[in-house]
Amino acid sequence: MPADILSKVFTALSDPTRRDMVARLAVADATVNQLAEPYQISVQAVYKHLRVLEQAGLVSRLRGPQPRAVHLETGAFDLMDEWIERYRRQAEQRYQRLDRVLAGMNEADEHKEH
Repeated sequence: MPADILSKVFTALSDPTRRDMVARLAVADATVNQLAEPYQISVQAVYKHLRVLEQAGLVSRLRGPQPRAVHLETGAFDLMDEWIERYRRQAEQRYQRLDRVLAGMNEADEHKEH
């Protein structure tokens, strides 16, 4: 994943309002007015949040008559999963190597005791 896209995704998700919108859109598509309902912010502010989410590839607004529904795009999450999984695997491999070293040290200590 290009670093600039990854940065946009993580930046978009750094805001609690946008994370909440993403969580709500994971359940069902919603109109801008529906997304604005639980917040003490203007519809214009919701549009600004949606623009950030759109630029990161996290949401899209479906074409058609007004009001248009906002749709969660799963592709960005797949890319984030791949990026996170790569580093999770590296960390896991490092811990497995450490486990082997510690097991070897324990075996050496046991042999010294006998």
